[in-house]
Amino acid sequence: MSRVRSEGTKPEKKVRSLLHRLGFRFRLHRKDLPGTPDIVFPGRKKVIFVHGCFWHGHDCKAGRKVPNTNREYWTQKISRNIVRDSEQSYSLAEAGWERLVVWECETKDEEQLKKVLVQFLGAASKDKNLK
Repeated sequence: MSRVRSEGTKPEKKVRSLLHRLGFRFRLHRKDLPGTPDIVFPGRKKVIFVHGCFWHGHDCKAGRKVPNTNREYWTQKISRNIVRDSEQSYSLAEAGWERLVVWECETKDEEQLKKVLVQFLGAASKDKNLK
């Protein structure tokens, strides 16, 4: 598990690259916010988390997979992650921040991801023809 990255993962880089091409500017990994969001838009008070399906218990093929060894440990760990994500979401909402979760499996369809990001963030100042 020591090789598992929490920052700079491939799905996160893909989302950041797409956001940058769409004309959005952002900050990374603000440690002063609950959950240390992956992508932060301070002026809009919006954050994006890019979650791995397995690690955060998404309802997709990868998220439903449980390793054959040490099943009890992994089940408990993923359950704790889900609870922690929920608590952090509540804390962000209490502080006036909007939150979007982009799942690892959702990064495969770039056109759909683009629609979701633009809908969440609104139009970027640079690119007016995204609608």
